[in-house]
Amino acid sequence: MNADYLYLYIKKETSEYCLIFKFCISTPLTPMSCRVKCSAIEATYTPRTTYLMMSNNLIVLLSGKRKTGKDYISEKLLKAIGEDKCAIVRISEPIKSQYAKEHNLDLSELMSPNKYKEEYRKQMIIWSDQVRSQDPSYFCKIACSEAVPKPIWIVSDIRRKTDIKWFKATYGGQIRTVRISATEQTRVNRGFVFTKGVDDVTSECDLDDYTEWDLCVANDSSEECDCVINKILSLINIV
Repeated sequence: MNADYLYLYIKKETSEYCLIFKFCISTPLTPMSCRVKCSAIEATYTPRTTYLMMSNNLIVLLSGKRKTGKDYISEKLLKAIGEDKCAIVRISEPIKSQYAKEHNLDLSELMSPNKYKEEYRKQMIIWSDQVRSQDPSYFCKIACSEAVPKPIWIVSDIRRKTDIKWFKATYGGQIRTVRISATEQTRVNRGFVFTKGVDDVTSECDLDDYTEWDLCVANDSSEECDCVINKILSLINIV
């Protein structure tokens, strides 16, 4: 019986690289086959950031002040697009995970939308700004290196011009930027309370004067939220 040939690809990923091996398998394919001859004929080494660039088609950067609905809209987009095609990336995750580790805090509580997180928000901002003073894109790079490769990423918490600058420099034409707004009364109704040292610093105000958005939307009601979702889906050509 003539041998059939199969190609097997094995991928090894770390935080720094993606290594893909291509194997050629030669064996008589019968129901009783249990032994194969296998030889590696190709190996491809790719830095992980480059690999992720190849894996993604679009990256949507969402920005907005506290209680404008960024997380809610991100989850709605994920559901609309499908988890097989989309993933949410949160820059706040490496900030909170490292801060929790250094200060012996409960990470699950820091990641939740409760008062525990708010108790430490100001301290986390000060700490993360100290880290960013050495490398402005530090947390962006970690968030992306740890993200699941999918055709579409939704980055739910863009807060600084340096965030946008890094994403555009790294991913170029794959980037779409969206600014979400809501009236102060709407934000108050959602639980917003002005906090000095939080709402009047760079993390909340740096993008107030940024104008190069691909899309600006208001999110003050459930009806407007549905419209926001449709506009973003149209922006990335998913209707």
